[in-house]
Amino acid sequence: MPLLNTGDPFPQLTINTNDGQALTIPDAFAGDFAVVLFNRGAWCPFCTAQLRAFERASATLAETGIRVVALSVDDKETAAEMAAKNKLTFPVGYGADAPAVSALTGAFVNPDPVYLQSTGFVLDPAGNVIVSVYSSGAIGRLVPDDVVGLVGYVRDHVA
Repeated sequence: MPLLNTGDPFPQLTINTNDGQALTIPDAFAGDFAVVLFNRGAWCPFCTAQLRAFERASATLAETGIRVVALSVDDKETAAEMAAKNKLTFPVGYGADAPAVSALTGAFVNPDPVYLQSTGFVLDPAGNVIVSVYSSGAIGRLVPDDVVGLVGYVRDHVA
């Protein structure tokens, strides 16, 4: 399972979201910067804290032209409850096939119970990876301030 590195095209990944969409990444974000967050599930306090942080930063992210999507193995009802409880306004995907997502992206998978470990990608407007953050456990993940700073740097310094 190869890890995605800077400059790699993000693979086509279609996710079903809590708002009834089927988003195909990276196509759904073409022309915008994007943050793709895989999380362990609604039960994980570190994951929900990360998602809440991205929601708190939503105005700054939007001003910077950065869109966000999250994905977990949770079922539709659990993902919808978690999104509502945390007032998340970005799409929250559910029902991820963890081994299939891992095969595409290199995300680490917990074997039992099966879930995706925290993984984050920042994509450029063409759908290429700017940075990937892989965690093999509960901690180690993207934070909104770093993403905003990185995108600002890329805009200012990368042709």
